[in-house]
Amino acid sequence: MLLKARVTAVPEKGKANKALIALVAKSLGIAKSSIDLVSGDTSRKKILRIDGDPEDLIGKLERLLA
Repeated sequence: MLLKARVTAVPEKGKANKALIALVAKSLGIAKSSIDLVSGDTSRKKILRIDGDPEDLIGKLERLLA
């Protein structure tokens, strides 16, 4: 699933990555600790791993995108 997000944090010392994780966590109603940055640390394109029940997460993502 492809999502687009924009954060206002500056991309230095991981601030933008932390802001992205916080945004996704808040939007899905899950803990920030459930989200890991898998790749794209310094890239505009990121891959995140979100831990949790797959069916629950899919439902939350579908509601978010609706």
